[in-house]
Amino acid sequence: MASVEFVNVKKSFGAQPIIRGVDVQIDDGEFVILVGPSGCGKSTLLRMLAGLENITAGEIRIGDKVVNRVPPKERDIAMVFQNYALYPHMTVAANMAFSLTLKGASKATIDERVRPAAEILGLTHLLERYPRQLSGGQRQRVAMGRAIVRDPQVFLFDEPLSNLDAKLRVAMRAEIKELHQRLKTTTVYVTHDQIEAMTMADKIVVMQDGRVEQIGAPLDLYDRPVNLFVAGFIGSPSMNMIKGRLDPNDAGRFLATDGTVLPVHREIEAAKGQDLVYGLRPEAMRLDPAGIPATVLVTEPTGSETQIIARLAGTEVTCVFRERVAAKPGETLNIGIDTTSTHIFNAATGLRL
Repeated sequence: MASVEFVNVKKSFGAQPIIRGVDVQIDDGEFVILVGPSGCGKSTLLRMLAGLENITAGEIRIGDKVVNRVPPKERDIAMVFQNYALYPHMTVAANMAFSLTLKGASKATIDERVRPAAEILGLTHLLERYPRQLSGGQRQRVAMGRAIVRDPQVFLFDEPLSNLDAKLRVAMRAEIKELHQRLKTTTVYVTHDQIEAMTMADKIVVMQDGRVEQIGAPLDLYDRPVNLFVAGFIGSPSMNMIKGRLDPNDAGRFLATDGTVLPVHREIEAAKGQDLVYGLRPEAMRLDPAGIPATVLVTEPTGSETQIIARLAGTEVTCVFRERVAAKPGETLNIGIDTTSTHIFNAATGLRL
């Protein structure tokens, strides 16, 4: 196992910058997820760590070694791809043992490494099958098994679950997390799915446009997003954003653009007179007879909870209620707000105040 560090890493394709000076420290044994929208540079960063892309500037370190010019095969990493990348003419056992076969390992050594990995992943009964005889989830486990057999310093995962159906993705998330807890190998995982990031990571790196927006534990990012981008990206459904200003006579009240008064967690005297954005998590709302009136637009019962899209303070918002709410479009609900889950952002800079 080893730590990983990106030091002011940059990448350009011609004159087009893709990675714009990234600094990330990943501790030995950590499970770190790079997350962000498509095109933000997260897969490029992973490929540079793997040695599949050259870097334009900066340093990448694995352990104490700078690996900028180290060939991929000498970096002691194992990568699991989105499309599994299995050899169709080889059995499961042969696919898992491929790296050892290339090194000329003996049959006994190969068996000693493949069998335990197959047992960990529940593949023992499938070792003599071919990839075409496997389901998508089984193929992904074979790709993971091939990585385990290599016993690398670092595991790299590039959107490994994106080709699986929703139910299987949930199951595989648990399997990958359990695998990491068992092996304790440093893991860098790329996804655009923030639910994957929240449920699996020790630490999340949120990226946008080739830059790191925030690094932190999942709940730290959820509870204390540094800016509007992170606030809107982390959390499902995403945070509601309502434009307005603080009451000039009372910094403890937020005035939406339509004049609706919304409660805030604390007074922010320095923000008086500024254009602001009021951030409100969907689950921070409750039914309250004395609350703020909201007009129901859509009701979405999910069984365990009810999601309601409504117009509140002149803005379309999503509310999540644990109880079953039988509200029809056009009806009015009175909404109470948990002020401890509200956030105020500077509209110009996007930064949380």
